[in-house]
Amino acid sequence: MTAARPAAWRAGTGGYALLWGGQAVSEIGTRMTTFALVWWAWGRTGEATPLALLMFFASAPALLLSPFAGVVVDRVSRRAVLFASDLGAALGTAAILALLVAGRLEIWHVYAAQAVTSCFQSLQMPAYQASATLMLPKSAYARAAGLTSLVASAATLAGPVLAAALLGPIGVAGVLAVDLASFLVAAGTLAAVRVPRPPAGDEAAPARRPSIWTQAAVGFRHVFARPGLLGLQGSLSALNLLLMLAFALMAPMVLARSGGEEAALAGVQAALGAGGLAGGALLGAWGGPRRKVHGVFGAMALQGALGVALLGVGGSLATWMAAAFAVTFFTPIVNGSNQAIWQRKVPPALQGRVFAARRVLAQVTAPVAMLAAGPLADRVLEPGLAPGGPLVPLFGWLVGTGPGAGMALTFVVCGLAGSLVGFAGYLLPAVREVEDRLPDFDAASPAPPATVAAAPVAAAPAAPAAEA
Repeated sequence: MTAARPAAWRAGTGGYALLWGGQAVSEIGTRMTTFALVWWAWGRTGEATPLALLMFFASAPALLLSPFAGVVVDRVSRRAVLFASDLGAALGTAAILALLVAGRLEIWHVYAAQAVTSCFQSLQMPAYQASATLMLPKSAYARAAGLTSLVASAATLAGPVLAAALLGPIGVAGVLAVDLASFLVAAGTLAAVRVPRPPAGDEAAPARRPSIWTQAAVGFRHVFARPGLLGLQGSLSALNLLLMLAFALMAPMVLARSGGEEAALAGVQAALGAGGLAGGALLGAWGGPRRKVHGVFGAMALQGALGVALLGVGGSLATWMAAAFAVTFFTPIVNGSNQAIWQRKVPPALQGRVFAARRVLAQVTAPVAMLAAGPLADRVLEPGLAPGGPLVPLFGWLVGTGPGAGMALTFVVCGLAGSLVGFAGYLLPAVREVEDRLPDFDAASPAPPATVAAAPVAAAPAAPAAEA
């Protein structure tokens, strides 16, 4: 084997597979930590608001920093960016572990650590997505996105189950230590691959390089100048508002309605992972519909009606698990179809900034939903659907009464509204016909066709949010 061939393998589908392997291990560790901290916070407070705030602090800082993270991704080594992202997550986990062992951990410490970790992870998703464009052939984009979701779902399936099994023998501190060990695996695989960089334009010269503020605005200008892409993100923004409003309450709803059983929560989260695993496998083998816009809006409508709404109506673990499976089964199809459109339409040299802007536009509503979900549940819906509450005559027949009923109503309403968002996406011609109206970028496919390796996984919240 010549020296050139290993170098090409490390920068192509083979290197992408190796990169995925390390990140998949790290993602399982991250999911274990998330589950352990949710269980710890519920035990300390017994309220929905602290758990919703955990999701907020894990995502809002990344959202705010995303435009600048995109500039960094386009300017510097993407492998270095990925390493920094993983290192930041490891440092946040280490800080929580140290405070826990010292007996000084408070809920606000967890919020702060999640916020710091989120800042580093703002780099992760645009770096992965931009790297995939140059390491895989164009024909593989949708399948790679499906396999990315498949592996993330496998982590969602394995993480809670492993964490629930280990909480008894080794406790929360032991679960956090396992997460730290998984970082070493991710760092080792990053060191072994080569992530290509796109050809540099004139702006790459330091003397001609615009300010970071100007560069951050490039991504937004690119999106706003293309109504079809902007419409896609508007639909995903509305969907994320609804999904986050509901799924910020998933853990407290299940814990409240099951009497605080961590096994019930682990079962529902495992079903979320299993559904995503099945949906990702389907998309990875199938590649999605020929017209990707049907994958975005059709799957979105099915996800709301067959998954999110059913989670609220269900009153047993079996029903929750079936509904959770349905929710995430359609998530890879929505995200993978959307991702394939963007990778085909945006030039690789701009993808870091454009994908970061895309994330902001799609997820800007999510922090609002997370902040509103806890107080809405604790102060309005839960008291309203307590026995004898004012909402019982209207909705008691649908979701029952007592602990968790108010949160269940949120799932029903958000699920039905999410289906309407999917149908509404077809009403705008610029969005419905975006694949025809907007040409593909002109760059040649960077790698020859090959068997697509599973893509690496970025850390993500437990809620099956639409992709940025």
